[in-house]
Amino acid sequence: MNTLQAPQSVAWTEAGAARSARWRSESGAPPPRRVAVADDRTKADDAYKLACEGTALLWRGDFHNARQLLTALARRIDRRPRKRPPADPAQAFHLHRAAQNQRARILGMLLVSLEPGYDLVLRRAPDVREACLQAYGPDDAGSPADGAAAPAGTHPALPQLVSLRELLGVIGAYEWRRKGVAIPALGGDRVHPYYGVFSPVRGEYVDLVAEAPLPSVPGPAFDIGTGTGVLASVLARRGVSRVVATDQDPRALACARENVTRLGVADRVEVVAADLFPAGRASLIVCNPPWVPAKPTSPVEYAVYDPGSRMLRGFLDGLAAHLVPGGEGWLIMSDLAEHLGLRSRTELTDAFEAAGLTVLDRLDIRPRHGRSHDTADPLHTARAAEVTSLWRLGAAQPIDGIRNAP
Repeated sequence: MNTLQAPQSVAWTEAGAARSARWRSESGAPPPRRVAVADDRTKADDAYKLACEGTALLWRGDFHNARQLLTALARRIDRRPRKRPPADPAQAFHLHRAAQNQRARILGMLLVSLEPGYDLVLRRAPDVREACLQAYGPDDAGSPADGAAAPAGTHPALPQLVSLRELLGVIGAYEWRRKGVAIPALGGDRVHPYYGVFSPVRGEYVDLVAEAPLPSVPGPAFDIGTGTGVLASVLARRGVSRVVATDQDPRALACARENVTRLGVADRVEVVAADLFPAGRASLIVCNPPWVPAKPTSPVEYAVYDPGSRMLRGFLDGLAAHLVPGGEGWLIMSDLAEHLGLRSRTELTDAFEAAGLTVLDRLDIRPRHGRSHDTADPLHTARAAEVTSLWRLGAAQPIDGIRNAP
């Protein structure tokens, strides 16, 4: 989801002249109120002091030196004395998130200017135009096509200011999208994630969907919140003849459509825009909702953080009404929130019961990612105990009133 809603501007003085630019932030950060120009002569300690005080630094020097300055700022943040984490895991989580947000705010103070058409005019700068185009879409205020002169009487398009940290994320996402992520459950074939769409680098949940026994009753399958389309593609490769994959994020919808085409399952997977369920019923409904009930701070975090468990509860509350008799809902859910004290197992099972669901089975898998073994991680105790589960759910009683899927 592109969080650049209404255009916002930034004003500053440079070389004695008033300057202005459009502001871009995918995380929804407000435009800085103060901007100072920085270059290769800027000392890291001075830059750190200004950033902590709320003054953004607009970089006018060498691109690689800007990256080195960003690294230097990160080192100064990370060497601050760390307090012993509180014993209460929920409190430790919230303090960790607050520290991460503060870190992101300080690092986000180092800015670069993108000229119209996403041109980064810095010494030794890479060509970022295609990466920005894929992440942000066309620059509506960019240069006229083919370098043509602007029409007479029009104002020149303004550049955009963006944090270097965000731009590096855009560049990294472009490489992920270009190279793709190998998925063992798809025989090593690759899924190509878009910027802002959660990448299936943690393969445990994909393996669970690849291994769980399919329901014996006929009917289509739904993949709720499809993201890259990886789970819908796994189901199609397993022989499900029709899968309806839903999402409400335009980036995810475009990403999923491209991936199911690449993987050769577009004839069996239909990608549709919907908030949770499409019309009709299915024999299998799969959902891998965000696992942690907390507020996201950037687009990609919507795949991890679910404020108030909105998506989880919406899926559970609507599941029984969208299953054919004998059908199953597969909820793929990590218990990390339980170990963090943000949700109890009883709350989850009570939500099943309140939604008229019964647990048919549960398949568990341990995480394989490196953070589960990183003892320096403030949340190590919770991560080390984490288990990801596929809950096979059925309707406790048949529910009428929903038109059968064609």
